[in-house]
Amino acid sequence: MNIAEILLILLYLVYFPTLPQVFKKAGLPAWHGFVPVLQWVTWLKMIKRPWYWIFVLFVPGVNLLMLTIMNVEMAIVFNKRSAKEQWYFGALPWLAVPDFAFRSTDAKYVGPRDWSKRKKGMFREWGEAIIFAVIAATIIRSFFFEAFTIPTASMEGSMLVGDYLFVSKMSYGAKVQQTPLSFPFVHNTLPGSMKNSYVEWVSLPYMRLPGFGDVDRYDPVVFNFPHGDTILAHPALAGHDYYARIRDRGVQIAKSYEAYEQNPALFNEQARKSYERNPGTPIPIKSRPIDKAENYIKRCMGLPGETLEIRDRKVFINGENVDNPDGVQFDYILRLKNPAMINKVREVLELTDQDFDRDPRTGRIMEDRISLTNKERDKLLAMDVADTLYVDDQTPLRGSLSMFPNMNRSPYHTWDPDNYGPVHIPAAGEEVILNAENLPIYHRAIAVYEGNELEVNQAGDILINGEVTDRYTFRQNYYWMMGDNRHNSADSRFWGFVPETHIVGKAVFTWLSLQNEQQHGESKIRWDRMFQLVD
Repeated sequence: MNIAEILLILLYLVYFPTLPQVFKKAGLPAWHGFVPVLQWVTWLKMIKRPWYWIFVLFVPGVNLLMLTIMNVEMAIVFNKRSAKEQWYFGALPWLAVPDFAFRSTDAKYVGPRDWSKRKKGMFREWGEAIIFAVIAATIIRSFFFEAFTIPTASMEGSMLVGDYLFVSKMSYGAKVQQTPLSFPFVHNTLPGSMKNSYVEWVSLPYMRLPGFGDVDRYDPVVFNFPHGDTILAHPALAGHDYYARIRDRGVQIAKSYEAYEQNPALFNEQARKSYERNPGTPIPIKSRPIDKAENYIKRCMGLPGETLEIRDRKVFINGENVDNPDGVQFDYILRLKNPAMINKVREVLELTDQDFDRDPRTGRIMEDRISLTNKERDKLLAMDVADTLYVDDQTPLRGSLSMFPNMNRSPYHTWDPDNYGPVHIPAAGEEVILNAENLPIYHRAIAVYEGNELEVNQAGDILINGEVTDRYTFRQNYYWMMGDNRHNSADSRFWGFVPETHIVGKAVFTWLSLQNEQQHGESKIRWDRMFQLVD
C-alpha cells in the first residue's frame, strides 16, 4: 500500500464521524453521514450539485479531484470563502473537516454562491469548463474509447502507418488505471520531453471491469508492451524492446554469441553501463508501470491453453492449421525483367515506400525486397514482369538470440520467424510441468508477470518462492500476438507472451488515415480508409 492509498483511506475514515455533524449543521439528516453512498448523495445535495456526480467518485484518480472540489464547496456553503479557508479545505481535508465539524460552533449554512445576480468572472467560467471537460474526457478515455495511432509498419497489409483508430476499452473490460494521477490526454511522457506524465507514488492494484467478451483469435488487440517495464529514456529508443537492445549490445561487447552466453549477466551489465555513459548524451535507464508501458497493436493468433507452432509461414494451433488473415504479408525477393517496370508495379499494386526496402546508406528504394500479401503476389505474377520472385529467407535469424526465449540452445536455436515452436500458451488455473528445457519459455511469466521469486540452484532444482518444485499453476491468461507484416514485426515470436494484465482494448474502426511523404513517398489523406471497421 502506497502513501496515496493510505491518505485516501484516512480521508474516508475522517468522513464517517464528521459528515453526520456537517449534515446536522446544514439542517440535513445526520444519520445519512453513516451510510456509504447515501452520504455522497446527501453531500451533493448540500452543495447543490447533481446527484449523478456520485458515479465520478468511483473513478480512480478522478475521484481525488472530485473530492477536492467537494471539500472546497463544503467550505463555501458554510460561508468560509476566503482563499486561505478554501485552500485549507482543499489541501488538508484530514484536518479541516474534523476541525469544522467538531469545533466550529457558530457555523451557518448559507448555501452555494448565488451567481444569478452577478456574472462569473471569465477565469472562473473557463476554469470550471476546463475542469469538467477534462473529467468527462478522462472517464471516456479510461473506460470507453481511446484514440490510437499506428506508428510502425508491423501491421501493414491490414492497418497502415498513419491510421488513427478508436480502441474499445469495453470489448474486454476496461482496466482501472494503476497510475491514476497523470497529465491529461498524454500517455507516459510530457509533450516534447522524456519526463514522466504521471506520479508513481499514487498507484492502484490491477483491476478490470466486466467486458463484452474475451480476446478471440484474429482480434486486433492494443496492449501495454510486456517488455516495456524498463526503457532506455531517449525519444528514439523508449518504444523499443529494452531487453533486446541490451542483449544485442552485450553480444557486441562479448564479440560472439557463444562468448555472450557464457556469462550473459556480466555482458548485460556492461551494456547497461555503456548506455548510461554514452558519449555526449548519456541515456538513462528507467522503469515504467504496466499501464504506462508503450501501447502496441498486434493480432491475436494464440489463445490461453493452446499450443502454437509455425511451419513454413503457416500457423498451427494444437496441430491444426489455422488460416492467416487476408492482410498478412511477407517479404519477397523481386527482380524485374525490366527495372523500369518498378513504377508500373507500384501503381498496379498500390504500393508505397513502406513496401520496399531502403538502402541504409543512401535511402534509395531497393527493388530486390518487397512486402506483399498473397493477393498482391498473385497479381504481380499475372503481370509477367518478374524475372525472380521468392520468399525472403529468414533462417539467418536462427541462433541469433533474437527468437523468444532468446537462447542459443536446442530446440530454440532452430527457430526463426517462419518456423517457430511449438510453444504452449499458459491459461489461468492451468498447471504446467517445468523442466530445464521449457523453463526459459515460462521464466518471465512466473517471475515478472506473476511476481514470484524464481531461481535454479547448482543442482539444477527449480525453486519458486524458496520451495523446490517441478510444476507451476498460472494465475492469469496469456496470449500470443503477431503482426500482419510477418517479416517486419517485433511480436511474440521475439519477446513472448502478452499477459492479461497488459490487455488494453480492441481496435474497432479507423476515423482518420494520413499518408506521409517521409514513409510513403507521398502525403495525402486516405479517404477510402476513413470510418472503416478494422478487420
